[in-house]
Amino acid sequence: MHADEKRALLERYLDAYNSFDIERMMELIHQDIEFKNVSGGEVNASASGKNEFRALAEQSKRLFSSRKQTVTKFNLDGDGASLEIEYVGVLATNLPNGMKLGETLQLTGRSELDFRDGKIYRLTDYS
Repeated sequence: MHADEKRALLERYLDAYNSFDIERMMELIHQDIEFKNVSGGEVNASASGKNEFRALAEQSKRLFSSRKQTVTKFNLDGDGASLEIEYVGVLATNLPNGMKLGETLQLTGRSELDFRDGKIYRLTDYS
């Protein structure tokens, strides 16, 4: 994939993510997707394959009434990409960590991605 194709794919994915459009997200990921979310050095969520990824996306969708990932820096090289991200989400439920319904979660982080067959194959989020 060329850099402009990767960037366009990532922009479509982020648009789908931000609008809770799981069907469109699924169109952009590889059948054998490998996903991890790493927070504070610990993996707190993972999915292997489209079915697990869809289940995780559906679960995440119920946690937020709104959410937005904004890319502050694109780094596209070789077969992969690294994105610097700002994340803001408004909770739709109380969380076990003590955050309450209606509170805003704000994070900065990084996403590292690899591509296969014109789709997102590996996605690791760090915050």
